[in-house]
Formats: sequence, C-alpha cells, structure tokens
Amino acid sequence: MERNRLFWASRRGMLELDLVLLPFLDKIYPNLEEEDKARYHRLLECEDQDMFGWFLRREDPEDPDLQKIVQIIRDTRSQTR
Repeated sequence: MERNRLFWASRRGMLELDLVLLPFLDKIYPNLEEEDKARYHRLLECEDQDMFGWFLRREDPEDPDLQKIVQIIRDTRSQTR
C-alpha cells in the first residue's frame, strides 16, 4: 500500500519530473536508509517548479535535509536510466 501511495505522490504535473522521480522510486528508494526515505517524503511536499530547478542544478534547496535527498537523486540518475 505504501508503495502505491508513493508512486502516485511521485507522479507530478511535469513529465520531466516524472522521468526523474519514478525511476528513482523504483530502483533506488527501496534501498535507502529510513532517514533518506523520510527526506524523500518531505521532497514530495515541495513545489514542482522548485524540484525542477534543483534537478536541473539551477539552484539548490536551502534546507539541508532536502539538499541531501536532491543530491542523492542527482547522483543516482545514471543508475535509473
């Protein structure tokens, strides 16, 4: 059930974000530590435009916890393609 909710929360209004978040959820998220999973949940509460800028490396989140999960997603992009 949790996986289903995360899948739908990870589906965003922007195709570009879906192409980042859904493969991450499928391949990387299951192996994250609990703290990083909680960070991912917090990330899903952020605005799409903010996430888009973070994943394109135009800017970084000010919150250190969000910065950590964004960096994990950036670093693992090659593993999710």
